[in-house]
Amino acid sequence: MTGIDETHDPARQSWVESANGHPDFPIQNLPLGVFSVAKGEPRIGVAIGEMILDLKALCGAGLLDKQWSPALGSGSLNAWFAQGPADALALRRRLSELLSNDGNRHAVEPHLVNSANAEMHLPCRIGDYTDFYVGIHHATNVGKQFRPDNPLLPNYKYVPIGYHGRASSVRVSGEPVVRPKGQRKSPEAEAPEYGPSRRLDYELELGFFVGKGNELGTTIPIAEAAGQIAGYCLLNDWSARDIQGWEYQPLGPFLAKNFLTSISPWVITPEALAPFRKPMPTRPDGDPEPLPYLFDPSDQAKGGLGIQLEVALLTAKMREAGLPPHVLSRGDASSAMYWSAAQIVTHHASNGCNLQPGDLIGTGTLSTAQSTGLGSLMEISAGGKAPIELPGAEKRSFLDDGDELTLSARCVAEGAVPIGFGSCTGRVLPAT
Repeated sequence: MTGIDETHDPARQSWVESANGHPDFPIQNLPLGVFSVAKGEPRIGVAIGEMILDLKALCGAGLLDKQWSPALGSGSLNAWFAQGPADALALRRRLSELLSNDGNRHAVEPHLVNSANAEMHLPCRIGDYTDFYVGIHHATNVGKQFRPDNPLLPNYKYVPIGYHGRASSVRVSGEPVVRPKGQRKSPEAEAPEYGPSRRLDYELELGFFVGKGNELGTTIPIAEAAGQIAGYCLLNDWSARDIQGWEYQPLGPFLAKNFLTSISPWVITPEALAPFRKPMPTRPDGDPEPLPYLFDPSDQAKGGLGIQLEVALLTAKMREAGLPPHVLSRGDASSAMYWSAAQIVTHHASNGCNLQPGDLIGTGTLSTAQSTGLGSLMEISAGGKAPIELPGAEKRSFLDDGDELTLSARCVAEGAVPIGFGSCTGRVLPAT
């Protein structure tokens, strides 16, 4: 697992003035993304303060290793993710040096683009998307609504539960959320009906991208799994709870979730997260230890993600009144995850399934044990039984048309410069 080096030095400053003290993108972060300007070709860039550094242009100017040019010169990060952690670390160190040493300013500054003039794209071509269910407090809260006496099924504490989602409907932050239609059945009705979802919800998740991957028929040992993660993002797996409640048995989520998944545009690298690693939460007495193929002492010591997550809601009425977004929840990812990201990767490949560069994996909804850190409206409103009071005398059990959700995340630790993920937003539009 990547350690702390000179790129994390709290005293390191950038000659890009907006980076110094930036809440998300100081020089200690250096996330990767794909952008374009004036409808031009998508290009790989690095966020630094309010600017984006064009890596294709840097390669063309001879400022980066020429062996990286094919991967960094493309319009997606797939080929770069396939390079692996050694090259990722080398690039981070080179960029940190270029952006901190004032002697490089003359050569590098022409390749900066103001982020206000850029359009962000999906970071890579997502061939496959898998969503897991590792948020134990969310699983317990939702389970209680359906099975009060047995909220967690027996397999939950032995195996990371997941399902295969729909890659075609993964979109970058800002994509409108068209209210989905589908079959829904109320308890008192004899038969289902078809129509727009009445219980549209969000799911606060982290996403991460696969790096090199593995060949079909091979596995990824748990001690090597962290090196297979190319970076992290925010993820909102929008959910239609009424459609889900009718369709999910016996095969699990389908149309209730595959209409849209939103992700934040910047990929936060494992190297940037090194100062914010935590031990995995201690399992309660009586819980089974992970099976040997899922247990690694280093992962238990540093596999936790010290990421502070926040969800805010802005309704159409609040927007018209000039009111600020209303914070729905704040919580810590490390305390929400029963299984680590490395355990997810190892289990995913444990049957010989081949993971590929750029594959997207979601953690599942991340809720804390505290009511202030719940990751979905289904939990916050107790399935609609306890509507939320909002500014302007509004109430919500689930999302209305015109509502806008914003996910955000920050990492804070003693002795480290805080870094952020940017945001992941989506505004609900009426069903077509």
